[in-house]
Amino acid sequence: MTVGRIHSVESMGLVDGPGIRTVVFLQGCRLRCRYCHNPDTWSMENHKALELRPQELVDRLVRFKPYYGAEGGVTFSGGEPLLQPEFLAQTLRLCQKAGIHTCLDTAGCGLGSYEGILDHTDLVLLDVKHYTPEGYERITGQSMEAFEGFWQATQRKGTPLWVRHVVVPGLTDSREHLEGLEHYLKTWKHIQRVELLPYHTLGVHKYQTMGIPYPLEGVPAMEEGKLEDWNRRLNEVCCRTMTQIRKEREL
Repeated sequence: MTVGRIHSVESMGLVDGPGIRTVVFLQGCRLRCRYCHNPDTWSMENHKALELRPQELVDRLVRFKPYYGAEGGVTFSGGEPLLQPEFLAQTLRLCQKAGIHTCLDTAGCGLGSYEGILDHTDLVLLDVKHYTPEGYERITGQSMEAFEGFWQATQRKGTPLWVRHVVVPGLTDSREHLEGLEHYLKTWKHIQRVELLPYHTLGVHKYQTMGIPYPLEGVPAMEEGKLEDWNRRLNEVCCRTMTQIRKEREL
């Protein structure tokens, strides 16, 4: 019987998709992003992880359903939720059956086929680490191949996307880099929103606790207001309304 390994559950998430959401953080991630703020989710063998079957988790989520309103729901995050594909697909299906809006917060770097997962996913928050293979590997330590396979699957399915991209001083904050990102995203369909996320240092203490060197030691957090103009520009250029997305699905 399929069992999921869950790092933690946040009952009132407000920045993980539309409305009020329950955020389920799944254990495990293959990427080693230089700015990762959740190194405690990397290992699948975390002895503190909660093990639940899909129906057991959904039974818990249904309790929060009155708080979701018209827009809210559940977001599966991590770690990388795609590393537990069978559990994720079954749980997403049960959530939709229960009338719960489903969202997937992912870096698109998982295992196996994504079709069964996207069949029951209403929205994907897709973390775009970089738009070139060289830059992607420099940030994550991994090939871009798995990510490419996932975002192409979302294009075939017509899954609505919120694209997220972390902007790090001295790494991904140059005008040249952001113009390249704009050109890259302009080739995509089904993007509803682009969110440039300013680099922060809130997870540094976890590295210290775990005895792991922090890759960006000394890099200062970025002021959020510095990205307003670029956020506005990318949303104007790259985004579609839900009406446009429905029409693109029909083509």
